[in-house]
Amino acid sequence: MNSTAELAHQPPDPALPDQVRAQISALQLQLVERDAELKRRELKIQKLTLELAHHKRIRFGFTSEALTSEQRDLFIDTSGEDGAAIVAELEQQQKPAVAPRQHKRPGRNPLPPELPRIEHRHEPESCTCGECGHDLVKIGEDISEQLDVEPARFFVHRHIRPQYTCRTCETIIAAPVSASIIDGGLAAPGLHAWVLIQKYLDHLPLYRIEKISDRHGVRIARSTLAQWVGQLGVSLQPLVDRLAELLRQCEVLHADETPVQQLDPGKGKTKRAYMWAYRSNDLEDAPRIVVFDYQTSRSGEHARNFLQDWRGHLMVDDFGGYKASFREGVTELACLAHCRRKFFDLHAAGGHPVAEEALLRIGQLYAIEAQARDGDMAARLALRQQEAVPRLKALHDWLITQRLKTAKGTGLANAIDHILKRWPALIRYVESGHLPIDNNVAENAIRPITLGRKNWLFTGSERAGCRAAAIQGLLATAKLNGLEPYAWLKDTLEKLPAWPYSRIDELLPLRPQPAEISIRNVAP
Repeated sequence: MNSTAELAHQPPDPALPDQVRAQISALQLQLVERDAELKRRELKIQKLTLELAHHKRIRFGFTSEALTSEQRDLFIDTSGEDGAAIVAELEQQQKPAVAPRQHKRPGRNPLPPELPRIEHRHEPESCTCGECGHDLVKIGEDISEQLDVEPARFFVHRHIRPQYTCRTCETIIAAPVSASIIDGGLAAPGLHAWVLIQKYLDHLPLYRIEKISDRHGVRIARSTLAQWVGQLGVSLQPLVDRLAELLRQCEVLHADETPVQQLDPGKGKTKRAYMWAYRSNDLEDAPRIVVFDYQTSRSGEHARNFLQDWRGHLMVDDFGGYKASFREGVTELACLAHCRRKFFDLHAAGGHPVAEEALLRIGQLYAIEAQARDGDMAARLALRQQEAVPRLKALHDWLITQRLKTAKGTGLANAIDHILKRWPALIRYVESGHLPIDNNVAENAIRPITLGRKNWLFTGSERAGCRAAAIQGLLATAKLNGLEPYAWLKDTLEKLPAWPYSRIDELLPLRPQPAEISIRNVAP
């Protein structure tokens, strides 16, 4: 045999005992699985290597005169983040997991001595030698420092690990170095969390974060901040993926999308991309989750790729990109608030009496929803059937009558045509007690993105947009569940390096679920 592939596929000798042949078959199966995993890793490494080469070519080859100073700043920040993220992914593919070790990084500026120090002493579990039982003797200390931050206050964690030796066995014992997101990094989890909150929740570019830290006497280079953001984005991605899995377990989802500008450094200008938002339904007994998905276009294919084989009820506006999903088995729900908005705009423009009447009739439907807000699904369904169904029928008949009186092409005609065109999907919510009446929760989830882009104006790259979507989704989910984003993120970054994936649900920014409302299909 000249290769493991030949060995893996050669049938065992029939003359061998059954037990031996079974062992050989099991080993052959392990070889096949190992070869497949190696092939997958080789392809992943090749893809990341090509992406890194392309990234470097753009990073060092673009013409700076083609960009404004703001665009150049963001491009440099994004370039540093993307480079660190690609290198981190390459290291994940190329190196097996190893115990954390302390790195000595040359050229690093010492932490300011005037900052207060909080000492953490890490003693060994026992002060006796594990080999012979004799007492350990302290011979020195291993001291490392990490920079941390509280809002408007920087301080330094000083980690002191006394080193002990056994004179008899000539061995040295010290407490192990704790695992960290960035091995041997300067920053503590609190500082990492602060940077991400400033960038993705407060929408501050890295050059502003750099100036904030500088005001406190701590010089953190923008390139260092960019590397932290890139590496942290890679480390947090498994939580984002798990949130998306849980979201697709819901029976009802909300979806919306908003345009963002993405920098095109080769042309010195920006191009349009989209941030897609997927939100859980508040009327279901399910976790409150929002996941953002950054894509370079508004193609409905992106929605189908995200939803995968999900086939529930989807609440959307009238965007045609979702139509293919509805043809493939997803049930459409139409947003009454979106239809109402057209009448509201018409009435606000000139006090239109028909539009005013439409608003009053739609308001009655919302009053019924407000009345049923605190009830369970059964009570909500009963109230909808008793109160909402006859009002919807009356609204439909009234709209038909008004449309016959209205000239084609007018604002009123367009508003009536829009609501009538969506009528079957619009009234579907009264068929159940857990279906929503509108898409307001998705619009509320995506509103911080629309407000934040007034600060950051555009994303620096597609990878940067995906990273922003991932981290903003985690922080938005934390807020939905009543968690303070900074406290949750700091705690998660402290635990994540040594946390087993089988327990990843415990790190998600979700409100603890009652026993009877457990998260389904949790990974073993």
